[in-house]
Amino acid sequence: MSRGVSTQARNTQMRAAGKGKTYDMAYIGIFTVLIAICSWISIPMDIPFTLQTFAVFLSVAILGGKRGTLSVVVYVLLGAIGVPVFAGFTGGIGIILRNTGGYIIGFIFTALSMWLMERLFGRKLWVQAVSMVIGLIVCYAFGTAWFMLVYMRSTGAVGLMTVLGWCVIPYIIPDAVKIALALILSNTLRKPLGGIMGETC
Repeated sequence: MSRGVSTQARNTQMRAAGKGKTYDMAYIGIFTVLIAICSWISIPMDIPFTLQTFAVFLSVAILGGKRGTLSVVVYVLLGAIGVPVFAGFTGGIGIILRNTGGYIIGFIFTALSMWLMERLFGRKLWVQAVSMVIGLIVCYAFGTAWFMLVYMRSTGAVGLMTVLGWCVIPYIIPDAVKIALALILSNTLRKPLGGIMGETC
């Protein structure tokens, strides 16, 4: 009798695990699409002003570090293989290899930074706020270093302050607004979505 109950419980757990993985894939896909849609909302500049960063923040804040990071990774990979998910409905490895491509890859490091903060300190509102700021700084740093490297190889030497003036300083205030919006929305949506997406939300 106990063996039969044990087998039944094990089968139930396996079905639940399989169902959970299916749901995880669906959530990751939904937020990958969200990041793509936000990237298409664009104001042309040296680096297009888009809502990509906002979507990255929101994905990790709502889905949690693991699933949120996977959404960002899938987004970048789709763009790299040519799916037009980047700003201006573009895609392809050539976009990433441009001098501004480091900021796209930097989204992955933003998500990883937020995930690390979540693992260390939990998912309190102040932790998420700090993690978004740190993640943004990491993205700025990686993208700026990438920009300088590619620019020097293709055009010539360029100063750090020049690149910051082109690629970072004009975006600080808009990105701060994105952080505030992502915090507000994630804090508002996490509880109602928690019942649908599971405890990790």
